Amino acid sequence: MSAIYGPAQMRRTATSLQQAVSLFLQFRTAWRKRRARQRVRAALGALSDRELMDIGVTRGEIDYVTSQRSIARPHRSTLRDIGDALQILLLANLFSLISVDRTEAQCTAQDVLRRDLTVKGAPPGQKTEIPVNSAADVLVWKTIRIGTFTDTFALRDALSAIGCGVGNSAAEILARPAFTLNHGQAEVALVAVSVAELGFRDAASLRETYLRAQELGFVLAPAEIAPQLRLQYLDQPIGEFLTIGMEPIRTWAGEAILLTVANGGAGLILIGQDGRDDAQISVMSRFVFVRPHTAPAVEAAAMVR
Repeated sequence: MSAIYGPAQMRRTATSLQQAVSLFLQFRTAWRKRRARQRVRAALGALSDRELMDIGVTRGEIDYVTSQRSIARPHRSTLRDIGDALQILLLANLFSLISVDRTEAQCTAQDVLRRDLTVKGAPPGQKTEIPVNSAADVLVWKTIRIGTFTDTFALRDALSAIGCGVGNSAAEILARPAFTLNHGQAEVALVAVSVAELGFRDAASLRETYLRAQELGFVLAPAEIAPQLRLQYLDQPIGEFLTIGMEPIRTWAGEAILLTVANGGAGLILIGQDGRDDAQISVMSRFVFVRPHTAPAVEAAAMVR
């Protein structure tokens, strides 16, 4: 009897195991998608109205576009299958700003989503909200190279060549005379800290944020850090928005703008952010600064507000 019914019992056991594994994988996929939607919702909620406008989303649309089911699922066929309404809205905006060879793109939604599923990157820096005591206590998050382009035209061409989207105000900043490149190549050690880690419990003004950062020993980053980080940070997690702690640059209309390196789920982008002294910054916002005493060759911006 055992010789007759043994294999059948083994098949039933194997089928049950497959079903259990399938259910586990479905649960894990649903959990990851839910986490991705939560990250995107939180990141978009922390943006200013200007930043939302720069990526083609209104504040009233945040709940809708983050509630769609396929935010973290890549697809191989059509644009409609790339993702949810958030991705479609962002892609529509990005395609109006860039011209890109799809075969060479690395910043597009399909590339970003595929990387997010295969290489799960952790958000930068410390994930706690415990205030830091000194910039020297914060570990280096990422080291990048600057001064690698001869002029800003070559820099912008590099962004376009790999499909990185550039928002309207960010594009204007890259074209302003105040935006300069480092004279020689240099490696820069960067740190990423939240406003909460700087010691604030509630929203703080940009001026207050910079003053606290100065007291702790952080150094403002050259403006070139923003596009260089965009080019060299292709595995940025979905829903992460990193504001570059830089001296604001004014548009032709006189508006003070900071640059933000972001992954809203529909491609890697570089956008502008309100850079006025009294601009209110959420405690969730994360800033990228230069770690002190690590890149003496860099012409870092003076932290004078």
